[in-house]
Amino acid sequence: MIIKSATFICSNTKVSALPVANMPEYAFIGRSNVGKSSLINMLVNQHGLAKTSQRPGKTQLINHFLINEKWYIVDLPGYGYAKVSKNSRESWEKFIRNYITKRESLQCVFVLIDSRLEPQKIDLEFCCWMGEIQIPFVLAFTKADKQSAVKTDKNIAAFKKALGGWFEEIPPCFVTSAEKHQGRDQILDFIEQTNLDFAMPILTPKED
Repeated sequence: MIIKSATFICSNTKVSALPVANMPEYAFIGRSNVGKSSLINMLVNQHGLAKTSQRPGKTQLINHFLINEKWYIVDLPGYGYAKVSKNSRESWEKFIRNYITKRESLQCVFVLIDSRLEPQKIDLEFCCWMGEIQIPFVLAFTKADKQSAVKTDKNIAAFKKALGGWFEEIPPCFVTSAEKHQGRDQILDFIEQTNLDFAMPILTPKED
């Protein structure tokens, strides 16, 4: 897939205020500081489209980016960042759940996992929740350039093994590096193929 355009459309916390669900969209989510914004910018080859920050938990809104005027990338707030108020965390979690469970045009969720780490409980729990509500998801292991390929492979294998306790079949996995553009072609090819199966959903009014 060739990316010809990538445009920021809107930010909000209300499912009812999202763009009309008439095009396929792909949500990106992960632990805070997993490299989500950098990965999105790498995929669209546009530095600064998704805002990066050294401060974890910066993304607090649902951000829609229109790609090639045909499909959306959706940047969701990171989970698991402790240095916010309990009320703020609960509010984020509520609208993340609402978006994932109610968005008719959502084709797949990219769950980002830091490849430098051994399996983290919060990542495994989120994947299990996705399985429970039967939302399609794939795994994108980030920051692969920050260590040896052997270490990356070891951590990915450990994560798959841990996930295997809940899933009969492990979701597709992508190994990525925003710095090296690793995994870009594979992810875009996956999205391109998935777009072919998109069917216009029957839209109904939503409540937040």
